[in-house]
Amino acid sequence: MKKLFANISTSVIMGSNYVNGKHSVFVKQRVQTNILVAVAICIVAVTLVVLIDTRAHAVTSTNNNLNTLKISPVRSDVTVVPGKSGTVVVKVTNLTKLPMTIQSIENDFIAGDERGTPALILDANKYAPTHSLKRFMVPIKNVTIAPGKIKEIKLVINVPADAKPGGYYGAVRFSPVSDDGSTSVNLNASAASLVLLTVPGDAVEKLRLTDFSIMQGSKIDTVFQSSNDLKVSYRFINEGSIQEGPFGKVTVKQGDKVVYNYDFNIDNPREMVLPDSARRWDVPLKNIGSFGNYTVTATFTYGKNNESLNVTKSFWVIPWSVIVGAVVGLLALIGLVVGIWMFLKSYKRKILRSQSRRGGYRR
Repeated sequence: MKKLFANISTSVIMGSNYVNGKHSVFVKQRVQTNILVAVAICIVAVTLVVLIDTRAHAVTSTNNNLNTLKISPVRSDVTVVPGKSGTVVVKVTNLTKLPMTIQSIENDFIAGDERGTPALILDANKYAPTHSLKRFMVPIKNVTIAPGKIKEIKLVINVPADAKPGGYYGAVRFSPVSDDGSTSVNLNASAASLVLLTVPGDAVEKLRLTDFSIMQGSKIDTVFQSSNDLKVSYRFINEGSIQEGPFGKVTVKQGDKVVYNYDFNIDNPREMVLPDSARRWDVPLKNIGSFGNYTVTATFTYGKNNESLNVTKSFWVIPWSVIVGAVVGLLALIGLVVGIWMFLKSYKRKILRSQSRRGGYRR
């Protein structure tokens, strides 16, 4: 840029010195061309700065949209009898410095994986194949929340008189309404509160423990070289019609000595296994020594009738040094026994030969 303006200045000087000379027309054209190029470059530079600044503001606005709302609670458990209505109160906090109008979006959800991650059904025209709560949820009108303030929003659930006993699951999402009045259904720009409904009655309760394994990292075994990263992994499958929150105790013993206790799923609300799905939990095993045999016992309880599930599994911790030492010791012992046996056998032969020679001499 400095070089360009230097050329322009030089051209202007040359124009003033030779304005009456034979090159005056050429010099004037060169000056005009350089000035036009400089103006064009300035316009392009200013345009780029504006575009970059606008894009930066757009990115900032998008990122801020991800942190504009706070929802409490993240999960609600409610019981409503058939033919009645229930209410779930959700507190929504506006974390921005401006008033915000928000909309609500009602969704069903199903188990997304075996770790308890819900999978929302975002299509407005679709419902969960079973246990749909969306059909019972009354749409909520848009509300405006002042900057930094909390708004209590009531979700009404109307349970039909012919609703079957069991569990129904859904979520209410809250999303900002744009300045132009359009609504956002982007999952990342919304905050959701899960709702687990229980319709009381003769629901089927059937929870099975399908796996109980001792693991080290991702390896399942009963003999381990060390006690590092040991854990017990168990998997439940819910074959009933209502969500179940199994709880209980995991105990580790070495012989008759208890070395570790773990209280499983005792927090309120409990983590649930939804019907027609499975869920897996991992529990780290602590206080395990570098050598020995251990027994893990687990007792789980679930359901209104306190059904129980019990399982026991043993494992060994045997480091390589012990294995190698035992093998070397065994080989040494075998070698020693064989050596003594061969020595005694050889010694016996010598004695017999000696006695034989003496007897022949006497004859």
